Amino acid sequence: MNESALVAVLEPIVAAHGLELDDLTVVNAGRRSVLRIALDGDGPDGRGPTIDDIAEATRAISAALDDSDAIGEHPYTLEVGSRGVSAPLERPAHWRRNVSRLVRITPVEGERFVGRIRAVDDTGAELDVDGRRRRLGFDAVRRAVVQVELNRRDEEV
Repeated sequence: MNESALVAVLEPIVAAHGLELDDLTVVNAGRRSVLRIALDGDGPDGRGPTIDDIAEATRAISAALDDSDAIGEHPYTLEVGSRGVSAPLERPAHWRRNVSRLVRITPVEGERFVGRIRAVDDTGAELDVDGRRRRLGFDAVRRAVVQVELNRRDEEV
């Protein structure tokens, strides 16, 4: 499978569904391959795609791959999903879609900390860290991952 040919087939379909191709991975599994596609996008509320958005895009992707030579004659399994909550925040759009969420940040320099995203622009984020506002440029972040909050209080939103 030629990944650049796959991207050329997938990107217009994904864009037509208002989504972004976040990741594409091809894993050889014996005589078959597994084609894993992660989609992202703003979704109806600006917080990411819904399961229905992903399902509609998956049907269109499957049909396009059936009609395309990008796969070849090699048998494959198609797996399509969203980025997932554990995926690191890597682009400003990832941060923007998670405003009000709690994030564990590993900075380029200094100790790891947890903060709540309050605002985002193209160069960084405004965080609430232990009750104080803190500006953090994206260039100062080594890794950032959303923390799952099972008992989040409404006033924290």
